[in-house]
Amino acid sequence: MAIQKPSVPKGTRDFSPQEMVKRNHIFDTIRSVFGIYGYLPIETPAMENLSTLLGKYGEEGDKLLFKILNSGDFLAGLRTADGGQLKAGEIVSHIAEKGLRYDLTVPFARYVVQHQHEIAFPFKRYQIQPVWRADRPQKGRYREFFQCDADVIGSDSLLCEVELVQIIHRIFSALGIGIAVLVNNRKILAGIAEAIGEPGRLTELTTAIDKLDKTDLDQVNRELAEKGLSPAAIEALQPVLMLSGPAEEKFASLDTLFAGSETGRKGLEELRYLFRYTSDLNLKPGIELDLRLARGLNYYTGTIIEVKAPGISIGSICGGGRYDDLTGIFGLQGVSGVGISFGADRIYDAMTELDLFPPSLTSSSRVLFLNFGPGEEKNSMQLLARIRAEGIAGEIYPEPVKLKKQMEYAHRKNIPFVAMIGKDEMASGTVTLKNMASGEQVTVNQAELASMLNA
Repeated sequence: MAIQKPSVPKGTRDFSPQEMVKRNHIFDTIRSVFGIYGYLPIETPAMENLSTLLGKYGEEGDKLLFKILNSGDFLAGLRTADGGQLKAGEIVSHIAEKGLRYDLTVPFARYVVQHQHEIAFPFKRYQIQPVWRADRPQKGRYREFFQCDADVIGSDSLLCEVELVQIIHRIFSALGIGIAVLVNNRKILAGIAEAIGEPGRLTELTTAIDKLDKTDLDQVNRELAEKGLSPAAIEALQPVLMLSGPAEEKFASLDTLFAGSETGRKGLEELRYLFRYTSDLNLKPGIELDLRLARGLNYYTGTIIEVKAPGISIGSICGGGRYDDLTGIFGLQGVSGVGISFGADRIYDAMTELDLFPPSLTSSSRVLFLNFGPGEEKNSMQLLARIRAEGIAGEIYPEPVKLKKQMEYAHRKNIPFVAMIGKDEMASGTVTLKNMASGEQVTVNQAELASMLNA
């Protein structure tokens, strides 16, 4: 029998130690900023009941849910009333009761409802965990990927949106990524739907508009026509989508458009507040109003946010928005929330493309002790224990093999220093330290090694 070549499922990846060090740099940076703003961590299971997930992401999102087969002989006795074979769609409810989580927001809403008597509102939480989507894999889009979410639930205040924009700026500044922060409001999109005479078509409108960063306007217009929007409505939509210029000019045009839409005017009021506050805080770069921004998830009701890295063709690297009653579908009415999600995998790809990872991340060890034999090994282990106690990462080569092989190991792991304790160093209580980058060697007292490595 031929040996099967091992592989991972399409759309998933292994991560090497070098990649994990860089990924942890992203996670640690995000986690530290979340903490500064008072957000606390939670975790939820990788799988949820399908009843929790279905219907929360729109028709397109439901198609991308990974479903988990029930255990046992789940196909036994499955037949239609007249004894025929069930169709695929009819089988799902019988063979799969659970699914892998699609995002972290819906599980968070479920968590809040289940634990509502244990938490203090407004509740600020962050969550850094993987999610799964049965999407077509491509650059910047995977079937398994990490999200880093921060949400505050239990407050209607727009200060929450302002704070999330501050978090966005602080995290990407710390990572060194230049960004464009795009904002819109679902109430504005609802107002547009009313203004073009299609008030009941908000879902179709937003689902199509949300694809404008992936396809052209003609294709979006064709999709709107296929979904039943009238030619007059599609024609009336065009000048709105083509509005350009500073935010205040767009606001002025929308003021006129929304003369008869209370919902649209409310959305304008909320966005003006956000623009005014972020301007007062002098956030750089400022936020931009993008009327094409829709974020197709059905649960958004107010402000929506998307972050892109100009010059990087991998789509958004962060996004989120306000959801007024997501917990209501689980029985807890009238609890508003707002959150953002950082796509760690896309951030990693962007930082790799822009060469933004610090060189110091390439190695976990600061120094490698060479192994010259049992006696020297004992002395090296004692000194290694002392510098580790002072918080310096180090290791010793486990066997007294040829020095060339030990040096190659240090080079391959990008360890910046090699420490050598031979018979002469043992006799004098010293250690010879080699800088792997410059090739320079110095001999110092063993008590001085920690300070040399920290210099």
